[in-house]
Amino acid sequence: MAALPSLRKFLSICAGWLALFGSLGCALAEGPADAHDAPVTVTPRALEIHHRSFVFDGHNDLPWQVRTLASRSFDRLDISMPQPELHTDIPRLRTGGVGAQFWSVYVPASTAESGIAHQTTLEQIEIVHAMVEQYPETFELALTSEDVQRIRQAGKIASLIGVEGGHSIENSLEKLRRLYRLGARYMTLTHSVSLDWADSCSDEPRCGGLSDFGREVVREMNRLGMLVDISHVSPDTMQAALDTSVAPVIFSHSSARAVADHPRNVPDEILKQLPENGGVVMINFYSGFIVPESVESTRNLFEQMRAWREKYGDDEEAIRREQAAYRARHPVLPGSVHHVADHIDHVVQVAGIDHVGLGSDFDGIGMVPKQLEDVSKYPVLTQVLLDRGYSEEDIHKILSGNILRVLERAEQVSRTLQQQP
Repeated sequence: MAALPSLRKFLSICAGWLALFGSLGCALAEGPADAHDAPVTVTPRALEIHHRSFVFDGHNDLPWQVRTLASRSFDRLDISMPQPELHTDIPRLRTGGVGAQFWSVYVPASTAESGIAHQTTLEQIEIVHAMVEQYPETFELALTSEDVQRIRQAGKIASLIGVEGGHSIENSLEKLRRLYRLGARYMTLTHSVSLDWADSCSDEPRCGGLSDFGREVVREMNRLGMLVDISHVSPDTMQAALDTSVAPVIFSHSSARAVADHPRNVPDEILKQLPENGGVVMINFYSGFIVPESVESTRNLFEQMRAWREKYGDDEEAIRREQAAYRARHPVLPGSVHHVADHIDHVVQVAGIDHVGLGSDFDGIGMVPKQLEDVSKYPVLTQVLLDRGYSEEDIHKILSGNILRVLERAEQVSRTLQQQP
């Protein structure tokens, strides 16, 4: 467990948080109409627990924002300064107690159709390396669970790389190995489009879960020590990955389907298998996946996406225009931090406290919950968990302990497999 920050620094953090959230404690005497609207006052005890545990988040899309907004340049987008148009910058990462982060090196599935998926992924990986080099006092690249602990103890943010979609390997195990050598420590098997070897939850199935090559990909990821991420995939692919992987799997940014019935979320029949596998579901914060009343709109959007892909092919700008128009006609309710806690509760009830974490999807989502609007607000969630009766040990597991355990176990499995003839 990481040491507390210096007393002066900790008191400064507390003062800032209490000033920010003190007004939230002045609720009307009769209370909010809906418990999900209840304001949260972050207490010094919650802050102490939060910063002692630290946040290890499973998915943040800042690298794609740097690509699209600043031509991949941190000179043009200086995240050491407040960036209010984003969910993420260094001051808010510090306020939020983020000690480790999987940075997504997402590239659109359409890049596979153009034959540039792997090359574009390499460019996204370079953005993460450039960030670490640009801000060495804040970030350090982490390749192992030991690195995460060491970097955290040094007061920096351990930066790990997650590949979002198997299209990035272009059906090549050698390209998978190259991504690992460059620092990637998980790969989501699909994104929004089914592949020759793995089915997406938001596309028509092509292989009934995983093909023979898909199982070979999973086995090679086990051998390398790369986490098998089964967010975005179909239930059949989830099951096939669980049946194939000898290391714990992760859902880097997914929530509970029984709470909000969206195909991006994890069904109970999969959650029930996580204790045997050892894996972890890292809860997504996107309002359209966590708020039951918003699910129908976002589920229908998935259906629309299929039609737009057929109509526009790899014209991402045209698809974005259609998405924006659809969302204007079908607004998503934001929900609140309490909805995120509902999903945590459900995963704990079905799979156990050892199998849940946080995978916000910040800077990759268009609608965020109230009181959890950006990376500075993680302590609010810690307070809600305390209010719901979670112990300090429980909260440590949710914030960082579970994903650290999974990463360490994957490394152990890798060492064993690499010793085999």
